[in-house]
Amino acid sequence: MQKKERFSLFIDHFTENFPEPETELEYIDPFQLLIAVILSAQCTDKRINMVTPRLFREYPSPVMLAAAKPEEVYSLIKSVTYPNNKAKHLINMAGMLVDQFDSRVPERVEDLRKLPGVGRKTAHVIASVIYNQPVMAVDTHVFRVSKRLGLADHKATTPLAVEKQLVAHIPEKYLSKAHHWLILHGRYVCTARSPRCRECGLSHLCKYFQQNIKI
Repeated sequence: MQKKERFSLFIDHFTENFPEPETELEYIDPFQLLIAVILSAQCTDKRINMVTPRLFREYPSPVMLAAAKPEEVYSLIKSVTYPNNKAKHLINMAGMLVDQFDSRVPERVEDLRKLPGVGRKTAHVIASVIYNQPVMAVDTHVFRVSKRLGLADHKATTPLAVEKQLVAHIPEKYLSKAHHWLILHGRYVCTARSPRCRECGLSHLCKYFQQNIKI
């Protein structure tokens, strides 16, 4: 199967079966989503959604979060991964929003990446989800699923390489949706261990299925 056909089948499947995917992180504004995505690094969305409600109540604005002490933020997020570092990142991120961006979450990926705790993946999530920009955020789910399906080939050994291959073949209007399709598929079907291949609607195009599952 040619790569063009593989991508076409992938898009057709999800536009028919899951036309409007959304992040599972709970938020009401760009600032809250930015906090949640920073916290979600190497942590589950379920855990983040348990932690953030109180954090959002205590620090509803960049100004208030920027004025917080690390130990205060730590006490609210201590159940997530790397809470010490993330507490400092959140406070410093809020401070930069106040000082350089008029307390608003910037739209440009280049500006987002200036914020403490924000790498390429996080910046792309915000740009995609909040501002509907045609960028692809590659986390562990996206990396794994795109490789298994054959959307990214063996030469794509890094998240950036996978990102470039996906962006090259997915039309811009589907990029923000494709990010969620791949994440949610990886979270609930194409899991890291014991993928549910026989329940998957993409087995007809999946290289992993063809190579590893006996029919």
